[in-house]
Parts: sequence; structure tokens; C-alpha cells
Amino acid sequence: MTRARGVFSLLILFALTAAVAAQDYPTRLIKLIHGFPVGGNVDVLARITAEEMSKGLGQPIIIEAKPGVVGTLAAETVARSEPDGYTLLFLPSAHAVTAAVYKSIKYNAVDDFAWISTVSFYPFVLCVPKDSKIQSLRDLLEQARAHPNGLTYGSTGIGSIHHMTIELMADASHIKFVNVPYPGEAQILTAMLRGDIDFGATTVTVAAPHIQSGAVRPLAVTSKQRWRDLPDVPTFDEAGLPGYEVISWSGYAAPAGTPRPIIDRISAEVQRAIKVPAVKERLEKLGGEAQGTTSDEMRSLVARQVALWAKLAKDANIEVQ
Repeated sequence: MTRARGVFSLLILFALTAAVAAQDYPTRLIKLIHGFPVGGNVDVLARITAEEMSKGLGQPIIIEAKPGVVGTLAAETVARSEPDGYTLLFLPSAHAVTAAVYKSIKYNAVDDFAWISTVSFYPFVLCVPKDSKIQSLRDLLEQARAHPNGLTYGSTGIGSIHHMTIELMADASHIKFVNVPYPGEAQILTAMLRGDIDFGATTVTVAAPHIQSGAVRPLAVTSKQRWRDLPDVPTFDEAGLPGYEVISWSGYAAPAGTPRPIIDRISAEVQRAIKVPAVKERLEKLGGEAQGTTSDEMRSLVARQVALWAKLAKDANIEVQ
């Protein structure tokens, strides 16, 4: 009985200590780590939101880019960091894809993180070169069925979100396509413009200028509803592939074990920051829809996506060491 009282007292002490720490949080600068190149989409989104959040938190937020292995180096660093709210992770939905296909990662993509909030959501748009005979998604699928392994598409490598987006389409339609890897989205569009590949899927931000200029033809967006920036482009469901959806996101996480009051404090700042008109406008100019979530909602989102991509990886025999 005495031992039980001692354990209970320790738990109460830990809880009170965490509560006091959370009440004072933050008292020093915060490090925000992400796993992608400086100047890229993830880096820009992190800087836009962190700049505004630092005003509300009263402490500077410094950005540290730690690119490598599709963001896993950054994720592992944060997962192993002190859970005190001073080391955060900014990540895209590629986090869930990587967890599904990379067998060598040294963390649990869901359980090793305390989820804070999303920042924005954005779809991909499937495009073909302007001179392509393919006029619609149905045309693309029919031509692919008529010429098995005959149509090529661009991706940013095996296990990337671009690769898996097309593989999900291939799995749903029971068709095989040929993957041609490129360093980034810009190179996928360049390859399409040159006619080196038959089609590709990129974020709306990257594709929109080329769609507006007529250089590429959009066939469908991967969101459930038509996207505000491309109101004339049908969804996959409308274009002939019912039930298909891929929605990308970006957001904040911390190491698992970070006190809930601190998570709630940071989450409140994320929610506030993305509603600031200037921030919201900048996020939407990058092709996203500014939208936050609760910690539990974000955890559920990540878990669902890890399960989706893991099933696809198993069915399509996709694995990266």
C-alpha cells in the first residue's frame, strides 16, 4: 500500500511539474526542423507559419533544414529529441508514404510523435503535354489498357508521394504504367513539356502556370471536390475513377511525450497564425487550403494514410530499404 502511495505521489509530482513547465512555456527559442531542401515548398510553408507563430509565443522560432532520405533524417532527429516543446517537426504527407515503403526507418511514424495541427491541404493534378492525343482520364486509362506498360509518367522517385499517387491509380484501375524518376516536380513538368513522358501528377502550385499557359492539359484533380484554383478540372471520381482520392497536407508535430498543455499551446498558435489574413493569403498562393486540426484529428489522419499506403505497398510489392 505504501509503495502504491509512493508511485501515486510521483505521478502527481510529474503531472504538476509538467503543468508548471507548460504554464511558463516558452521561455527560450524553439527549433523547427524539417527534412527537405531550403527554398522548397516544405521550407517555405514552415517559414511562413513560424514567423507568425513566434509573435504569439513571444520567442523566436529558428528553422533547421535537415534534408535526406525523404524527410526521415529530420523525423528521426525530432522523435529522439527531448519532449519539452523546444524541438518541433514540420512535415508533409510524404511522412506517411515513407513509413509505408521504407523498411529501414528507426521510428514509428505515428506513435513516436505528439501531433499538433495541420497547416494546409492541397491536391495533385494529373496532366499530359498539350500535344498529347489523350483528352481525358478515360482516354488515358483506355490507352494504357490497350498498350500495357506503354505509358510513362514522371515521379520524384520510388516511394515518393508522386510515385504512390500514380500507383494508387494503377491499383484502382488494374493498369500498369512505367515510372520515370526525376529530382523534383519542376523536372517532371519540364519532361512533360519536352514530351519525354506521357503524363505526370504534381501539386497544383507547380502545374497551374503551365495549365494557364496551355503548355499542359489537366485531366483530373486528386481531391474529393473540384479545386478552387482549377474549377473547370474534374475530380477523379467525375473523370471516371470512383472513390479515388489523394490529398496532401503539411503540419506540425513534436516528440511523443511532450506535455499536452504544451501541445495545446502550440496548436492554438498554429490555428491563430493560419487565420491571419496575410498568412492565409500566402498559404493559398502556394496552392493550399489553410486548415488546422486538433491533435487527435491529425494523429488519426496520419494513421489512416500510413495504413492506406502500406496496403498499396504490399499489394503492388513496393519496398525501399
